[in-house]
Amino acid sequence: MIGSLLYLTASRSDIMFSVCLFAMFQSSPKESYFKSMKRIFRYQSHLKSVKRIFRYLKGSIDYGLWYPKEKSFGLVGYSAVDFAGCSLDRKSTSGTCHFIGHSLTSWPSKKQNSMALSTAEAEYVAAGTCVGHVIWMKQTVADFGVIIDDMNKRCDNTSAIKISKNPI
Repeated sequence: MIGSLLYLTASRSDIMFSVCLFAMFQSSPKESYFKSMKRIFRYQSHLKSVKRIFRYLKGSIDYGLWYPKEKSFGLVGYSAVDFAGCSLDRKSTSGTCHFIGHSLTSWPSKKQNSMALSTAEAEYVAAGTCVGHVIWMKQTVADFGVIIDDMNKRCDNTSAIKISKNPI
């Protein structure tokens, strides 16, 4: 059941967190108790919780990502940061999303490896991660014979943009 749901997350990003949460327990499913989510998952079996995801999917069949066929398209990456969002180690969380044409193709989110001292530094690290992913996607698409010349990176922090334009 989890394998099928993991396959489905390619077009249904709304179930990504729940599916990945229960994928951790697929080798030994049992009664679960999550302190941070007491009200939602308190003393439910993992199987019941996974069945609940299937019930949600049944009621939301029309949701999903649409990938239209286009003749010309570009590659665009967006990045954002939750500065010092983790209450334990004060590390920032980088979130990026990548579009080929008008279709969302990738949306990673990860805690940064180092602790940033400012929002500009955290945004700069996120922008670098996003650019690296955009370049990887360009190369991957090129392996299939599709050449993308138009690549854009969008960042909402002017300080991070100025840092990235500084050659020093």
